[in-house]
Amino acid sequence: MDLSLLASIHIFQGLILAAVLGMVLGAERVIVGKMAGMRTYALVSMGAALFVTVSLVMTEQYLGLVNFDPLRVASQIVVGIGFIGAGLIIFKDSHLSGLTTAAGLWVAAGIGMACGFGLYSIAIFATVLTLLMFSAVWYIEHRIISLFKKDEAMLFERSNRDIHNNS
Repeated sequence: MDLSLLASIHIFQGLILAAVLGMVLGAERVIVGKMAGMRTYALVSMGAALFVTVSLVMTEQYLGLVNFDPLRVASQIVVGIGFIGAGLIIFKDSHLSGLTTAAGLWVAAGIGMACGFGLYSIAIFATVLTLLMFSAVWYIEHRIISLFKKDEAMLFERSNRDIHNNS
């Protein structure tokens, strides 16, 4: 039942990569002052990789004896992360917060699953895309919001001017 040294090293590499990629995502969240940070993202990503890896190893070792399906484990990871994400989302006084952090943890779990399945290049690419979403898209989003608020203020000012001119 023991794995070969080479197989174990391959598994360790996947777990380490999952943890590192999770930490990279968590570092961005720490920089912007969010509660879920490097440790949380690393643990979610590495945990997902670990569950997938255990599922794959068990499938290989018991092939033919028991019906194991690694994709069942992967689908349950998605459901489990949904519960963590739901706990992060806060709705208070018509203000929603924590949604991006919850979505980021969901992606971190996907990145961990990719590492667990040995899809390292996909995991790295997904990490880069997620960082792009966290940072560059945030900048674009805030530029659009500021432009909209500026246009809204100009319309309000113009309507006030029209009201005063007509009186």
